[in-house]
Amino acid sequence: MSSSSESNLAIAKTVISAIGSAAAMSMLVHNLPPEVQDYLFFGLRHVFIKFSNQLTMVIDEFDGMMSNEVYEAAQIYLGTKLSPDTRRFKISKSEKEKSFNTSMERNEEVIDYYKGQKFKWIWVCKQIQTSRESFYNPRDINSTMRSEVRSYELMFHRKSKDFVLDCYLPYIINEAKLQYLETKTLKIHTMDYENMHDLSEVWTPVSLDHPATFETLALDSEQKDEILKDLDRFVKRKEYYRKVGKAWKRGYLLYGPPGTGKSSLIAAMANYLNFDIYDLELTEVKKNSDLRRLLVATANKSILVVEDIDATIDLQEKLSSRAAAPSNDSHEEESKVTLSGLLNFIDGLWSSCGDERIIIFTTNHVEKLDPALLRPGRMDVHIHMSYCTPCGFKLLASNYLGITEHQLFEEIENLIGATAVTPAEVAEKLMKDDDVDIALKSLIDFLHLKEKEHEDIEVEEKENE
Repeated sequence: MSSSSESNLAIAKTVISAIGSAAAMSMLVHNLPPEVQDYLFFGLRHVFIKFSNQLTMVIDEFDGMMSNEVYEAAQIYLGTKLSPDTRRFKISKSEKEKSFNTSMERNEEVIDYYKGQKFKWIWVCKQIQTSRESFYNPRDINSTMRSEVRSYELMFHRKSKDFVLDCYLPYIINEAKLQYLETKTLKIHTMDYENMHDLSEVWTPVSLDHPATFETLALDSEQKDEILKDLDRFVKRKEYYRKVGKAWKRGYLLYGPPGTGKSSLIAAMANYLNFDIYDLELTEVKKNSDLRRLLVATANKSILVVEDIDATIDLQEKLSSRAAAPSNDSHEEESKVTLSGLLNFIDGLWSSCGDERIIIFTTNHVEKLDPALLRPGRMDVHIHMSYCTPCGFKLLASNYLGITEHQLFEEIENLIGATAVTPAEVAEKLMKDDDVDIALKSLIDFLHLKEKEHEDIEVEEKENE
């Protein structure tokens, strides 16, 4: 064998050996625990960055307890920038969403070009562990607690720092807002108390596909017009709120008997404004500090709902009992949701942690609420959800039966005007039969029965007197 052949064979052996070693090393790294993989990944990257002329900008998911607008914008923007060279990415789609959602996978890279300049993005996820009991996660049976700190790392030439801050990042934030509005599916978020330690997981979203609109609500036209005007004025007054030094939020109190359409009105407001809903169950909240964490974890342009406030928390009783017998146990006090904590939540310093938010309380018994909850600035608009009116009946008949006039309308309107019947009860009767005459006659029979029940109650009350 010639010396040239021997030399080529030696080179080939060296290359094969190097490939084999690299493959073995790759398999070894792949089989290592995620924590060790992250450590090696970060270590190698730091070596390359140290001798590079590139600058790295770290964009954390949270700024203290507040969500980071730049991180959220990057998450939306980069989901549309995945290239054919991307090795791994995540995809999701709920049943009611129109399109697929794509996003970066952990520690993957995305290359973006803007105005002739090149930018490299990496989504970095660092796992952390703690043995603190308050951070225990029952869903993770393999560790005391395993969570992640997430951030984006943006790499670019050192000379482009001002360009990135003045042009590139504002462009991304604006593009993300446009993309979000185009693809947004309304969500209703429920609290997940088991993940209270993680602000990104404390609310669990599902798609909201409630069909209620202001056109279909069985409310008087004047009342609907007043609500719509108030909503329109609120969303247009960002600078006004800033000028007068008030948090950009609006409080609504919906009160009235069950079945008068409080939940439908909330859904109609969400559909009208294109705002997500956060459903806060106060009975599940154990202390004021958790209430604050729940607030700061809600997004802007959202509606926070506390239903049946009179039934979920007896604020007056708790306040009076502590005033009569103050406790010296600070830990015990911290483990309660107090009236002052709730008021600070909706009207204090913590209420300013976010913009363009609506807070809605609902109650069946407004007389049971502490007056401190009802004053302007906390509950700015009080909306009485009354029993069905003749106007509301006509709208329900149009919605459910597709009619605007009928010979039985006059009799029904007279009965409704003299009877306390809810829109939900009227709607139930109208849905019972597809035949218009049968449905309306069934409603008349029901109204006569309600009228007799009302008369019997009046007679019994007089006898008792």
